[in-house]
Amino acid sequence: MTLTDRLAALATLGERLQNLDTEPLNAVIRRTALHNSWLTEANQRSAIGTIRDAFLQNKKLEKWVSAYNFPPSGGLRGEITEGSSKRIALILAGNIPLVGFHDVLCVFVSGHRAKVKLSDKDPFLLPFLLKMLNEINPRTAAYFETTDGRLTDFDAVIATGSNNSARYFDAYFGKYPHIIRRNRNAVGILRGDETTADFEKLADDVFLYFGLGCRNVSKLFVPKGYDFEPLLTVFHERNALVLHDKYKNNFDYNFTLLILNKVKYQSNGCILLHESEQIASPIAVLFYEFYDDFDVLETQLQARKEDIQLAVSKQNVANLPTFDFGEAQKPSLSDYADGIDTLQFLIELA
Repeated sequence: MTLTDRLAALATLGERLQNLDTEPLNAVIRRTALHNSWLTEANQRSAIGTIRDAFLQNKKLEKWVSAYNFPPSGGLRGEITEGSSKRIALILAGNIPLVGFHDVLCVFVSGHRAKVKLSDKDPFLLPFLLKMLNEINPRTAAYFETTDGRLTDFDAVIATGSNNSARYFDAYFGKYPHIIRRNRNAVGILRGDETTADFEKLADDVFLYFGLGCRNVSKLFVPKGYDFEPLLTVFHERNALVLHDKYKNNFDYNFTLLILNKVKYQSNGCILLHESEQIASPIAVLFYEFYDDFDVLETQLQARKEDIQLAVSKQNVANLPTFDFGEAQKPSLSDYADGIDTLQFLIELA
């Protein structure tokens, strides 16, 4: 398949996903939700809709690839032949639905072959989309291989996991060309002049996918003397979250810890706020930290950028990807995790 062929197949997949209420899709969504209750049907539809709108639109795909210098021949623009493309091992996380789709997309667009180790938390959605892609163009099947077992016979690795698993990945895959991702979270910066509409959008950044994604806001930086009451009032509109057993269990557990440890906190019944210097917060907890000067805060965030995926702020944050409220979970094709250009990495392997 040529690059043009591959982009056309992806754009057609986007067209077919315009309807998210087909029986085959409904069936795999129900199966996934039963398998892993963190991946609710609503969250799965949200993830698929975001992928469709941000990644699988013809004009967006063409604009994205136009920024790269693809080799004029071989596996990247021509047919896959032995030796003209690489076998890329992809180790996917399963914290939110289809979290590894962008990596799969990059491998396909680059013309390499993806050997995908599916997360046992999310084993059904990606194979379903790859099957749809195969129905659009059967030649795409040569580009993908999925497994839930051990990966063998590969040329490069892209792995996503926790800080603990990243140490294992480094040791095991360090001899291969690789991208290894660790824990990161988003931070939000408030100035004190936010509106109710701003808080409603920020609630998406905090609560979508139960806060489990690396792009979810896990910590707020607020001016000294900040009044949290308006924020907590708006966030209370998400109180249906506590009807979810696993979220409620985490809320109760962390609530108990705060009380037993006599930690000062604020709550509205669905989120716990308390002051901490840490970036990554537990489920149902949102950390906060006070700041005096935005320029000083920028310097502090720069020193901790290895822990930060992005910032949500009305004011641009130097040396960090910055998104407006409500946009944290809406990455574009060129918003690469950890700031590492995945597509360029893959092109340079050719």
